Amino acid sequence: MKLGNDLSKGWILIKGAAFLVLGLLAAGMLLRLHPEPRVAALLAIAIWAFCRLYYFCFYVIEKYVDPEFRFSGLGSFVKWMFARSRGR
Repeated sequence: MKLGNDLSKGWILIKGAAFLVLGLLAAGMLLRLHPEPRVAALLAIAIWAFCRLYYFCFYVIEKYVDPEFRFSGLGSFVKWMFARSRGR
């Protein structure tokens, strides 16, 4: 089954798996360099906060703030924020 931009579901799943592997490798390397509970806690908080921000940028804004606008990425979210702050 084809999706927008001619991507298949399989490639999207592979991309998601690649993000997971990259994130786990980066977090593991940071914790290997600095194996401290404080570093692990700060890393977990940062990951959680960025995940919540991403959710906010796409789901919350689309569903509750501006249901007519469809975001295509963080760049479109930034453009929407600037346009909104200028009253457009």
